[in-house]
Amino acid sequence: MTQRVLTTESGAPVADNQNSATAGVGGPLLLQDQHLLEKLARFNRERIPERVVHARGSGAHGYFEVTDDVTGFTKADFLSAVGKRTETFIRFSTVADSLGGADAVRDPRGFALKFYTEEGNYDLVGNNTPVFFIKDPIKFPDFIHSQKRDPFTGKQEPDNVWDFWAHSPESTHQITWLMGDRGIPASYRHMNGYGSHTYQWTNAEGDAFFVKYHFKTNQGIRCLSSEQAAEVVGSDANSHQTDLLQAIERGVNPSWTLYVQVMPAAEAADYRFNPFDLTKVWPHADYPLQRVGRLVLDRNPENVFAEVEQAAFSPNNFVPGIGPSPDKMLQGRLFAYADAHRYRLGVNHTLLPVNAPKATTAQNYGRDGIMATRNGSRHEKNYEPNSYAGPAQSDGAQSAPLAVQGWTGTHAAPAHVKDDDFFQAGELYRLMSEDEKQRLVANIAGGLSQVGRDDVIERNLAHFHAADADYGKRVEEAVRALRED
Repeated sequence: MTQRVLTTESGAPVADNQNSATAGVGGPLLLQDQHLLEKLARFNRERIPERVVHARGSGAHGYFEVTDDVTGFTKADFLSAVGKRTETFIRFSTVADSLGGADAVRDPRGFALKFYTEEGNYDLVGNNTPVFFIKDPIKFPDFIHSQKRDPFTGKQEPDNVWDFWAHSPESTHQITWLMGDRGIPASYRHMNGYGSHTYQWTNAEGDAFFVKYHFKTNQGIRCLSSEQAAEVVGSDANSHQTDLLQAIERGVNPSWTLYVQVMPAAEAADYRFNPFDLTKVWPHADYPLQRVGRLVLDRNPENVFAEVEQAAFSPNNFVPGIGPSPDKMLQGRLFAYADAHRYRLGVNHTLLPVNAPKATTAQNYGRDGIMATRNGSRHEKNYEPNSYAGPAQSDGAQSAPLAVQGWTGTHAAPAHVKDDDFFQAGELYRLMSEDEKQRLVANIAGGLSQVGRDDVIERNLAHFHAADADYGKRVEEAVRALRED
């Protein structure tokens, strides 16, 4: 079969569909990468009107309270004093299915949190797993396409799911999480949340630190087996929504303790693996958890559509003292999330009550557009600079600058000593008990054995063998047994 050439929508050949263009080998992404922007922008417009991912979700209001002093790491005002409280809104979600999907399914869970701070809204967009399937945003549309319903059969197809993973060895770590015991949380209250990405904190002196967020549930981890989940879905497809709603109505307010891992910025370049790789975790032995505060949910939305479906979270909504890192996936999402909301909800979605600042007011020159409600007075100017005391830029940078060097182009991630796709997946497997390993292998084999192409199965088996010899052997034996039946 002749291999066709991949092109942009204008017909130009694509030279690299695996790596986004960056400023140097380890630098941030370049706006000039037309293929990346075209891919992400088109992907954001593929579904009307529900979210293209994370469509099925639930939300709640609450607050975040600082319990420990972190001013040595960040100048963010909402983290500036022990005891300080900030109003929040959270949206939990599944990832792959549509708005009408069930809650108790094997899928990562979105954990998106909006802090209504006095310096503007800060959005932290994460999951209930500390890692993800891919490390470059240029692969994200393809990944989601492989997980969504097949255009011909109208359902999720193992052939598509496992074929993408077969060609994406970096997915092995997240697959091990997803197919393990934590793959189906019993409820949104009984799971952890993670920022997943690496972020940058900057303190008042201008010192930079890279951080990872960990929200540890105070209700304890509870998960469902595949058999238990099937029963739950059969009795209440909205099980997680029901649980969250009823718990808060009873006054049983769920809470999480926030911890961070903190890496001095100077240590990133020589760390043993790329600290900005979303498919990897930072071992706690290297960077132990440091407590920051607690998140409490104490109020249900009055209107699910207005407050949950219209909630818009954008990881580019930072506040002074918090900013992005060179994490490629984060860099891609800085554009993609906001762009998706402008398409789905309109350019004025930030004026909706759930998205508007609460502890301050937005002051800018944005005007007009669909559903515009902010018109200004008759003499108010809509340009800057002006001579009429209009809003002007503030002094000082929000976060420390990132040094970049090298040639522009599509680069793979910079090389570090432990930069392979399998080491941490093997470490996770070896941490499991015997019962956990058996359930993990059964879950993987149940899906992989349904794949029609032998070469796709072999590619995936090679990934598990590379992670751990026992891991690969068990999965291979289980798949062979199921295919012989």
